[in-house]
Amino acid sequence: MDSLVIVDAANVVGSVPDGWWRDRRGAAERLRDALVGHAGTGLPGLVDPPLELVLVVEGAARGVASAPGVRVVSADGSGDDAMVRLVAEEGAERDCLVVTADRGLRERVQALGARVAGPRTVRGGRGRGGAS
Repeated sequence: MDSLVIVDAANVVGSVPDGWWRDRRGAAERLRDALVGHAGTGLPGLVDPPLELVLVVEGAARGVASAPGVRVVSADGSGDDAMVRLVAEEGAERDCLVVTADRGLRERVQALGARVAGPRTVRGGRGRGGAS
């Protein structure tokens, strides 16, 4: 079964002060597009292919479309709650990695058996937080 990688869009986008706050939806779309390459190659040292990549968006970024290899989930409310639900419902029986630097979210998903890694995992070395 494919590994599940869930990416906290708000947290990863917010890890680099590049003006993302002026266009939250555009920033989420750029992140989604950057993730497409990982769908085939995996995340070196963390997750080998095949994998299922899920980008969770919330707030002003809701409505971003999925792309080949990246399923986008628009959270109805809290993005953290949506990610915890995904881990519980889709990650219970397989390897699951959540990409975020949010300490509270990390604790919640680790309690469900998921592994965690920081934004650098998908930002190519930029941003805060590495793999844990």
